[in-house]
Amino acid sequence: MPNILISDDDEELTQLLQEYLHNHGIHCDCVHDGAAVIQRLKAVAHDDSAYDLLVLDIMMPKIDGLSVLRQLPNISDIPVIMLTAKGEEIDRIIGLELGADDYITKPCNPRELLARINAVIKRTNTTTSEHTPLPESRLHLDQNQRVCEIDGVALQVTGTEFDLLVALLKQKGEVVSKAWLSENVLQRELQPFDRSLDVHVSRLRKKLQPFHDEPIKAVRGKGYQLVL
Repeated sequence: MPNILISDDDEELTQLLQEYLHNHGIHCDCVHDGAAVIQRLKAVAHDDSAYDLLVLDIMMPKIDGLSVLRQLPNISDIPVIMLTAKGEEIDRIIGLELGADDYITKPCNPRELLARINAVIKRTNTTTSEHTPLPESRLHLDQNQRVCEIDGVALQVTGTEFDLLVALLKQKGEVVSKAWLSENVLQRELQPFDRSLDVHVSRLRKKLQPFHDEPIKAVRGKGYQLVL
C-alpha cells in the first residue's frame, strides 16, 4: 500500500482526502503546517516507513509550502504534488521551478488527486521488465535506480525531470511535441497558457548547460529536441 503525507491547514479537507484515499488503497498521514512537514520528513528520512509522495499545500502557517520546497532537497528526494489556489499561476510556476513534480488546484476533486498520486507513484516505481532500452548517449539514465549521469557526472534531477529525459532520449534527435510530452510524462492534457512543461524543461536545461550550450532545443510551434 502506498504511503503518502498530506500537508494542508484545512483539517476538514485533509480528513476527507485521507478517508477517500484510504478507501482506494493509499495510506495517508496528515499534518497542518510547513514546520510539521519538515519535522515528519526528517524523522522518516532513513526509515523503512519513508513516504512515497508528499501532497503539499502552498498557503500554510509557520512555514509556507514554497519555503518547504526550498528546503526539501536537503531533507528528501520525495516526489511532490502541490495544492494551489485556482488562478494562482505564479505560485504554481514557482513551485515547479523549485522542483515540485505536479500540481492540482483547490478546491480539488479527490478523484483527480487520486489519479495524480497514482500517476506519479507509477512513474517512480516502474519495474525493470517495463523499461524500454535507451539509445547510447552522453546521458546515462539508470531506469531501475532512477539515477542520471552525464559524462560520468551525477546529475540531481526530480522524478518528473528524469521522466522527461527518458522520453526525449528515446526519441533522441527528433522533435517531440509538447502535447505528447504533457500527456505521456505529466499525465495531463496540454492546455492553453499552461507553462508546467516549459518550467520542467527550463530546469533541465539549466542543469545540463554546463555540459552543452543548448542541450534541449525548443522548436517553435512543434516541441522539444534533445541534442546531447
